[in-house]
Amino acid sequence: MSPETPIVVAAGVVFRDGRVLVTQRKKGAHLEGLWELPGGKLEPAEDPRHAVVRELREELGIEVTVGAPLEITSHAYPQKHVLLLFFEATLTAGSPEPTAIDVADFQWADRETLDRLSFPPADVAVVEVIRRRL
Repeated sequence: MSPETPIVVAAGVVFRDGRVLVTQRKKGAHLEGLWELPGGKLEPAEDPRHAVVRELREELGIEVTVGAPLEITSHAYPQKHVLLLFFEATLTAGSPEPTAIDVADFQWADRETLDRLSFPPADVAVVEVIRRRL
């Protein structure tokens, strides 16, 4: 993959009780310590919605149903270019509560909490969309 070819990332936007689920990037990861919407890189030929289900299961141990796209954005970091696909997702009936399995931390953030957290530049557009929804 050339440096110009974007890395495609799919993330889930899970709303519950006027809050949204956010995760903190692990130590040693690109942009460590920043908060983001949970998700990750697509596997080769993987459907983005399947990637959201897989990533949220791997990172947080939760089961979700993936709905419509909420936002699509791209961002060029000095070391890579990412294309981000943000999908609305809902916890399925009987899903366990989130657990920090492959993330540094997580929280259910309300609008005021979102204002205090630091997000990667690539997430700024979707965070604004989420703020308007909360």
